[in-house]
Amino acid sequence: MKFTINRNLFIENLNNVMRAISSRTTIPILSGIKLELTNEELILTGSDTDISIEIKIPVNEDLNVESTGSIVLPARFFSEIIKKLPGKDFSFEVKESFQTQIISENSEFTINGLDANNYPRLPEISDSASFTISGKTFREIINETQFATSNDQTRAILTGVRFFFKPDSIKAVATDSHRLSQRIIALENGPQSETDLIIPGKSLQELARIIGETDPEVKVCPGDSQALFVIGNLAFYSRLLDGNYPDTDRLIPTEKTTSIEFDIPELSSALERASLLTHAGRNNVVTLTLDTEKQTAKLSGKSAEIGNVEEDVSFRNLEGNNLEISFNPDYMRDALRASVTDSVIMSFTKPLRPFIINPDKKDIEFVQLITPVRTY
Repeated sequence: MKFTINRNLFIENLNNVMRAISSRTTIPILSGIKLELTNEELILTGSDTDISIEIKIPVNEDLNVESTGSIVLPARFFSEIIKKLPGKDFSFEVKESFQTQIISENSEFTINGLDANNYPRLPEISDSASFTISGKTFREIINETQFATSNDQTRAILTGVRFFFKPDSIKAVATDSHRLSQRIIALENGPQSETDLIIPGKSLQELARIIGETDPEVKVCPGDSQALFVIGNLAFYSRLLDGNYPDTDRLIPTEKTTSIEFDIPELSSALERASLLTHAGRNNVVTLTLDTEKQTAKLSGKSAEIGNVEEDVSFRNLEGNNLEISFNPDYMRDALRASVTDSVIMSFTKPLRPFIINPDKKDIEFVQLITPVRTY
């Protein structure tokens, strides 16, 4: 196996494959990156069993093939070598006993590799039920829901986002049992049949980073235990979570007794100040007091060790019953960061019942729910 390639081109693709490689894998060969060279393309593969990424670099003026073959190299070490090479191009050659020689200008490395035949095969996923979606739309819906997934592996199903793909819409919902985020976006060319997938939050985080700020077309291929997402020359495989996801629709209140509209920058700043003290205490809780008669909204927090904070927060509209409710300020700040409008409407029922946060525009289907904290 021998080839010469443009270093910047290689690094650009290598960085994406490295997202799938973990140093803490229980399968030693998966701490390596697989390189497979044919007369048509160079294929880079990385996997940690949860996600796998395969990138195909076609043979062109930047990639010159002398002989084909395959090898697995220690990923972190190999990546650092390539990034620190001096030249514009480098040559790569596998010699006897899987020893690999890398040369660029006056720099030469020899590193030990492994037999690529021992590397696990990627799953075969049919594209018979595949459909395409705008990368911008998909990244948007990931960022608006993924943060609400759980990190608790004892309820593994909640570590994922549940997606409902329909011919005319995509609905995503995530909850960690303390908060919930649900977003629905209209689609023009969704799947012909409805598809229900639960995708791990960590997989979605990496997928959103790969999509980036551009708007590539994403091809979605649902499988039985894995899903495949194809973006240009990159194939991203994610395992799917299996189990009964809670019926989140019944958690969302349909009635309200109090509502208030806040400008997000105003409320975010007030929460930031209140959190300075609440983070120092054992109970990270702030209290929102709404007085509909006096038309005031007050945010307060205290720490037994440090002191307390109290602040009047400006708002646009307040109506309904007086209310005092306590909650985790970090959940609220996450919800405000995910919001897609400049202001939000909060709707409450009772001090110990979950409350919801909606955009101030009715044509945007986005609801977030936060469970209050009992302080007595």
